[in-house]
Amino acid sequence: MKSTIAQLKTRFEQAMVAAFGEDLAGTDPILVSASNPKFGDYQANVAMSLTKRLKQNPRAIATAIVENLDVSDCCEPPEIAGPGFINLRLRPDYLEAQLKVVQGSDRLAVAPSDQPQKVIVDFSSPNIAKEMHVGHLRSTIIGDSISRVLEFMGHDVLRLNHVGDWGTQFGMLITHLKAACPEALETGASVDIGDLVTFYKQAKQRFDADEDFKQRSREAVVALQSGDETATRAWKALCAQSRQEFQKIYDRLDIEIQERGESFYNPLLADVVKDLEDQGLLVEDQGAKVVFADGFTNKEGDPLPLIIQKSDGGYNYATTDLAAVRYRTTQDGAERILYVVDAGQGNHFAQVFQVAEKAGWVPEGVEFTHVPFGVVQGEDGKKFKTRSGDTVRLKDLLDQAVAIARADLETRIASENRDESPEFIADVAEKVGIGAVKYADLSQNRTSNYIFSYDKMLALQGNTAPYMLYAYVRVQGISRKGGIDFEHLPAEARIHLEDDTEFALARHLLQLDQVVEELAHDLYPNRLCQYLFELSQKFNQFYDRCSVLQANEPQRTSRLLLCDLTAKTLKLGLSLLGIQVLERM
Repeated sequence: MKSTIAQLKTRFEQAMVAAFGEDLAGTDPILVSASNPKFGDYQANVAMSLTKRLKQNPRAIATAIVENLDVSDCCEPPEIAGPGFINLRLRPDYLEAQLKVVQGSDRLAVAPSDQPQKVIVDFSSPNIAKEMHVGHLRSTIIGDSISRVLEFMGHDVLRLNHVGDWGTQFGMLITHLKAACPEALETGASVDIGDLVTFYKQAKQRFDADEDFKQRSREAVVALQSGDETATRAWKALCAQSRQEFQKIYDRLDIEIQERGESFYNPLLADVVKDLEDQGLLVEDQGAKVVFADGFTNKEGDPLPLIIQKSDGGYNYATTDLAAVRYRTTQDGAERILYVVDAGQGNHFAQVFQVAEKAGWVPEGVEFTHVPFGVVQGEDGKKFKTRSGDTVRLKDLLDQAVAIARADLETRIASENRDESPEFIADVAEKVGIGAVKYADLSQNRTSNYIFSYDKMLALQGNTAPYMLYAYVRVQGISRKGGIDFEHLPAEARIHLEDDTEFALARHLLQLDQVVEELAHDLYPNRLCQYLFELSQKFNQFYDRCSVLQANEPQRTSRLLLCDLTAKTLKLGLSLLGIQVLERM
């Protein structure tokens, strides 16, 4: 089903051409949802933007547009307000007919993209031999949600985990472990990830302080890069242990992702350098081979180089990223590549994309996009850390959220004299805790920093996951209390709107397709969160004002259908955020 706003935009474009000629074909009618219900459902602001172009009064322009605007099948007669705002109010019979279409659709009438693409979403990207920490939270959660939305819209999505599994750190870690824990180099199962992190810190300290150790570490890197059997076996053992720990986090977060680390591109790096050299793009700068991208300077105002090959012959992150650009377009056949990486890497990706363009590695029509996000802060406004000043482990963060959710649940169960099984308590606490962490992140504009607060994210009121989940549970409670099977309500039954709160809820339900389509394009999950929050508010206002189970027929069935449609919309929307619903809380 084509969204209501898309249909109205088409009608406005036709009206503008009819009123003022073909020069206005394709002009954006600037149609938005009305900010206040008293003005209707939608407002077009195009008349003011055309004043200078048409050399006419905006109200006269609005009048001419309305005279040519045919929306009688879906709207009440348009109204012109103020200097030239065109207000539209949807007709009740149109709303009811559209709700019937949504009821009969397993996708809630959200049409898949008519131009499906092969999309790569690069997200999460932890480092081998290190534990996932709070710094990986946003990339992992945002990347997963974007992937879910694009998959739902019919795109072929490849979820890639560009893990840090190559480079100098492995040379120093292998060198250190030869003496400190040689069994770890045979099988990663002999040490847990916490011990591995400790060994890594020790290795880094020795590397910085001991020139002999530093030299042996570099020799170990050379051995690894040349395929030495012992070095390769040790590297594989370290990767396997880290990978096992990463997977525990991904399983807990219900996230699917395919690992393709930096090491994957290692055999391709020499060709990247050669191709750039052959095209005359590489220059030497202080012994290193670099490319100077246009418009990038350092603090002193000097041109900022993108280092492709270091003076010692080693490669840099940029080299790997350029190899990935080539592989993702030529071998994967991707048409849209999204990098969900923190905002601090903005300049790096801008340089990489520009160099790739200059080298001719970006085919026409292929889109490369950095999807930036801000940092997670503590309530002091600084980077979120433990009391001792260490970076918060992601496992500990999730455990704490679940523990707080469990304590709250057990308190409510005791106060209500409920008898619940340990399995029920564990399931609800896990889903509420994990859902709260995800929602708190996704509900923020991703480009902003946000303050991490367990109290706020687990609150039962406000724009939180528990608030959404309670709205869904409320509908399931209606089902249990009334012995209602929503799946077997009369097939011919229709929603008939009477109360103002029913109209408000219906209008909001019909905006889901618009919200999801915009998210697939603009990649801001917080807009879906805001939609679901407002949906929950409107449902609760309807439920508090309108009797459902005690209403007379056919109003009773109509309201049951409206409740069921709300629950289905909440469930779908939350699933696109990676959040599971509950039948009871």
